[in-house]
Amino acid sequence: MRMKLKLRPGRLPDGVPLSHPAALIATWFGVGLAPLAPGTWGSLAALPIGWLALAYGGAPVLAALVLVTVAAGTWASSVIVERGRIRDPGLIVVDEVAAMFLTLLVTPLTWWAFLLAFLFFRVADIFKPFPANWCDRQVHGGFGVMLDDLVAAVYAGAATWFVSAYVLKSFGS
Repeated sequence: MRMKLKLRPGRLPDGVPLSHPAALIATWFGVGLAPLAPGTWGSLAALPIGWLALAYGGAPVLAALVLVTVAAGTWASSVIVERGRIRDPGLIVVDEVAAMFLTLLVTPLTWWAFLLAFLFFRVADIFKPFPANWCDRQVHGGFGVMLDDLVAAVYAGAATWFVSAYVLKSFGS
């Protein structure tokens, strides 16, 4: 007997087409509809934008981008959560995007530091160390969708900063 793998991409709530502004923002322009690991794809999608923001505007521009993404993401996530009647659907990836931007605020502008930031964030987002796990369970709605990832980003940013500033520097990198 042969088994066929069926990939099921995320599905937006009924009555919310991808053309709806909340759907576009929440899925980060459709990235969240990826059939496998949408959070990872959302995090990856943030990297080139974060790179450009840091390279051409520095930390102030990236900080502004964090704030705008959190505000828009909270609104968009609220709409999707309310209409879909589900707490934190995987198709919402704007939380990963905002959190990746936050992680990148303390990340040196090198390919290896961005790789570290990405890996540290994915680990923190998956394992959700306290208080991210508490936020994930206790804070609901659009803000709750965003908050646990932002807390995970603080851990990822701290780890990236520490490794970049102390560990790799001691090896002459």
